[in-house]
Amino acid sequence: MSKTVLIGSQWGDEGKGKIIDVLTANADWVVRYQGGNNAGHTVEIGDQKYVLHLTPSGILRESCKCVIGNGLVVDLIGLMSELTELTERGIKLEGRLFISDRAHIVLHYHKAIDGTKEGNLEKGKKIGTTKRGIGPCYMDKADRIGLRMGDILEADFLDRVREMAISKNGVIEAMGGEALNVDEMVAEIAEAADYLKPFICDTIPILHKAVKDDDEILFEGAQGVMLDVDFGTYPFVTSSSTGAGGAPAGSGVPPNAIDRVVGIVKAYTTRVGEGPFPTELFDDMGAHIAQVGHEFGATTGRPRRCGWFDAVVAKYSAMVGGINEWALMKLDVLDAVETIKVCVAYECDGERLDSVPASISKLQRCKPVYEDFKGWNTPTTDCTCWDELPEQAKKYVEYIEAITGVKVAILSVGPKRASTMLLDR
Repeated sequence: MSKTVLIGSQWGDEGKGKIIDVLTANADWVVRYQGGNNAGHTVEIGDQKYVLHLTPSGILRESCKCVIGNGLVVDLIGLMSELTELTERGIKLEGRLFISDRAHIVLHYHKAIDGTKEGNLEKGKKIGTTKRGIGPCYMDKADRIGLRMGDILEADFLDRVREMAISKNGVIEAMGGEALNVDEMVAEIAEAADYLKPFICDTIPILHKAVKDDDEILFEGAQGVMLDVDFGTYPFVTSSSTGAGGAPAGSGVPPNAIDRVVGIVKAYTTRVGEGPFPTELFDDMGAHIAQVGHEFGATTGRPRRCGWFDAVVAKYSAMVGGINEWALMKLDVLDAVETIKVCVAYECDGERLDSVPASISKLQRCKPVYEDFKGWNTPTTDCTCWDELPEQAKKYVEYIEAITGVKVAILSVGPKRASTMLLDR
């Protein structure tokens, strides 16, 4: 049985939720290991659509158990709302969902600080945060003043929330924001905390037993490698480790237990928010990809910026993440494109670059070096296996494999479970 990490390998929104859902057909456990409800995973099952922000996607499989790991930052009210909706839609949670007592808590003041700070930044310097309080919560974690899920089980939890809120109100007002109503906040937190108490536990022994029992475990990240706080396009990144290296740190499962890393990439590239994007399209083709691909953020509803496939980013993500295989998403979006371009390198100040530079100013000056690829001009949405694909579509997949050095093992041609091919060539 495998211990698989599934990571986004572009700037997020690659389709991790769908692939996790497909892979959970044989999984015993799905573990979220970083991020918060700034991520949104969309899963379509028949005519039912689910958008999950904190709950691991495996919750939609009755045979699967799910862990919200220690590496997450948890919005109590957001999670309660999400779980309530799942319950109302017939999804059983008892005995299937486990929340780490070491995961940190996102509170109202984190979101207020996040939004106020972003609002104070000049145009061009904004990060593009979702304003969900993720960064400020991770700041409190690093500053060793954060509250954790296990604190909910302590008698003085609400007193500590109140004390922190009063202190943070001073910070919010100093930044020019509006102070929170502490009494209302504490009341809301009390309700959510009471709802979530039954799910909170020490998840580390549970997962170690699962490893010892040789259970099938999927580790589910949020965002993508290019938003990693260390390896992404800093400072236009999230506040956690989004790559495969974040899985052990965010779950308590040791690195030597992990034996497979699946990288998710779209057949093109998208990005939400601010920051450099070398292959971004500003023309009718960019608009076409956005329209056909329904490129709007699952969490924020913001339109995604669209561009051609960036092989430099894909190769970089494969290096950083130790990716064994690709899950290639949304091939069908390119069905009617006459000529497809692939970025094979960057040109910057007369220099050819084959990897992503750390310098944000240098990356902003990079121009994509393209190779043209003939499109297939045939629908792929009804294809159910490799042999049914148009020849040019096959060649495009093989081209991506050749240029990145990673084999495509999963191919998606639509949003449904059934529109996913597990390739064995």
